[in-house]
Amino acid sequence: MSFKYTVMNKGILGLAKAVSYLPDELLASLSKKQLQKVRFPEGREFILSFMKTLKHRWRKLNPNVRKKLVENMVGNYFINSRDKRYKMEEELGCSPLFLVISPSMRCNLVCTGCYSANYDRSDSLDYATLDRILREAKEAGIYYIVVSGGEPFVRDDLLTLFEKHNDMTFMVYTNGTLIHTKKLVPKLVKLGNVVPCISIEGYEKETDARRGKGTYKKIMSAMDSLKKEGIFFGYSATPTKFNNDLLVSDEFVDFMIDKGASIGWYFNYMPVGRYPDTDLMTNPEQRAFRLKRMGELRKTKDITVADFWNDGLLTGGCISGGRSYFHINASGDVEPCAFAQFSVDNILNKSLKEVLMSDFFRSIRSRQGEMGNHYRPCMVIDRPQVLRDHVARFGAKASQPGAEKLLTGKLAAEVDAIATEWKKYADKIWTENGGIPEVDTGHHIGNNHIIHGTTTTSKTTKPVARIAAKTTTKTKKTRDIENTQTVN
Repeated sequence: MSFKYTVMNKGILGLAKAVSYLPDELLASLSKKQLQKVRFPEGREFILSFMKTLKHRWRKLNPNVRKKLVENMVGNYFINSRDKRYKMEEELGCSPLFLVISPSMRCNLVCTGCYSANYDRSDSLDYATLDRILREAKEAGIYYIVVSGGEPFVRDDLLTLFEKHNDMTFMVYTNGTLIHTKKLVPKLVKLGNVVPCISIEGYEKETDARRGKGTYKKIMSAMDSLKKEGIFFGYSATPTKFNNDLLVSDEFVDFMIDKGASIGWYFNYMPVGRYPDTDLMTNPEQRAFRLKRMGELRKTKDITVADFWNDGLLTGGCISGGRSYFHINASGDVEPCAFAQFSVDNILNKSLKEVLMSDFFRSIRSRQGEMGNHYRPCMVIDRPQVLRDHVARFGAKASQPGAEKLLTGKLAAEVDAIATEWKKYADKIWTENGGIPEVDTGHHIGNNHIIHGTTTTSKTTKPVARIAAKTTTKTKKTRDIENTQTVN
């Protein structure tokens, strides 16, 4: 690290310490001018919520964890890498803020409805390949990596990789049991750049019913150790028809806060992977209730929460296909999203830049610009025809056996019915909040998208003031601040 960045990071660390003593109202007032540059009101709300959460946790965090949060997230991710991301955007037409890597699809649990259960269990991404991917990511200005699976901590060499790339932040989705049994907390403290997010389904009854008897107690032990040692961590929850309301209840969220969690990620159950079952999916009323609760929780709770299917307003819609992120599975297949399990490229024989410029990804990014209602962001369960069109046109293969059932047959018909029902609710919520109704042009993929690879927005779907601020010419600084919305 250069002398310039060393001095800058020390200054940011000192500023963060001072901010931790500010009243919440003063922090909001001082941040207001910068937050106004974030395009969507919900994005401002999310960022302010995260700032408050971090402020409240700051003095309880281990000093090394604080240091790495400042150096990697604030310094490297938000400041030092901006020019690299601008260059990427000018060169490729996109600039992902993060990427998801599943280094292994092996797992020590057998969970009901696991989204990744049918993947090949061999780890084709060896250490050298993972190292190469991370180096290319940094060259592209990506310093934030989400690690998924499988269970990431089945691979002991990951900790070595995290140590080598100690200038990056790694958020790890984990079932939490190996943090307990492998006694990983001291190692995570020493690293400082790992943010574990532990999967949980509710309380003991709900969690053990899906993940196996005894899992909940191991999770509780892991959370207690993480909190005690001052590690910044969160939880990951999968709302289904049976636990949706529980997971967004005041009681459960307060319980997670008490256990030490600073972040809560919500992933709607998806009919992919092990025995897809649309009966497990939330109904429209439940999804609408969860949407409402997300906003309430961000305003009233000392934790930052986000919902990957209901928070499209935070991100301006779908963020897959390299718009803000993409997924590399353990076989090296490059997927638009961890749940859109189709691929045309493999990272074993292509670079990050090459996969980002595939016609498959470019067309997905272009199509995203035409999706006016951000309460229907997902091309898997909200707009399934978009996924089918792209798979057919570009010859994408199912990278997980069974994914092809989303294209035709019984499962596809069930997903279509769910999408149709949700559309009624989502369109009503959208127009009630000032959005202009979408007009179906009957066009899914245009040849011009492939030629130019640009993102366009139909005039008929452009949200009005309450949903999105008036479009203006953006400076580099403004665009960078807007891009911080796409955390999820």
